[in-house]
Amino acid sequence: MPSSETIDAIVKSFSVLFMGTNFLRLLGGLWVTVWIALVSVFFSMVLGFLFGIVMTRKNRIIKVLSRIYLEIMRIMPQMVLLFVFYYGATRMFNLNLSGELASILVFTLWGTAEMGDLVRGSLEAIPKHQYESGRALGLTEKQVFYFIILPQTFRRLVPLSMNLITRMIKTTSLVVFVNVIEVVKIGQQIIEANRMKNPTSSIAVYFVIFMMYFFVCWLLSLVAGIIEKKQKV
Repeated sequence: MPSSETIDAIVKSFSVLFMGTNFLRLLGGLWVTVWIALVSVFFSMVLGFLFGIVMTRKNRIIKVLSRIYLEIMRIMPQMVLLFVFYYGATRMFNLNLSGELASILVFTLWGTAEMGDLVRGSLEAIPKHQYESGRALGLTEKQVFYFIILPQTFRRLVPLSMNLITRMIKTTSLVVFVNVIEVVKIGQQIIEANRMKNPTSSIAVYFVIFMMYFFVCWLLSLVAGIIEKKQKV
């Protein structure tokens, strides 16, 4: 059993969350995080799907350029990309990019590359006899693609894309380094404001932030599970 001193310390550390508007501020910061993630995911899904189709083309130049783009996005850490866009591009090209816009651009570029590779893999994994069966039924190449290949591709992409989305949501915590006031930044502000009066407040604040991320990702997992079950029916 924990001692009374330990319990008092835990209660005191969590009390900082209910001082003033601290908890509401954390919720507001979470919304900024989710908003950046949702916008990035939307553009990544659309552009990534088109990119994945392009990656299946037989043109050698397209294949080489696609592979270069994919490898750069995979090898380059997202934090470095954020610094390049927010600090480097703004000075080099005299642009006025906010931290939010720079973050959306970076996560969209990264998500497009990752989603494109998932789409490519899903398209190439479909057996060739599916194409042949469609042609045997008298369907055109476009009809085969839209009515036979695409539905199967979507089914394969559901669990894979949900995994990518959760990764993007978790990675948005990096936007704190480009002056975006999101949930982690607000948590740091709360901790700094109460460092002297409540030195253990960081435990409670970061625990709540962890639970917020967990709750969002858990909801996405539930949605993915529901979609998969409906597809199997």
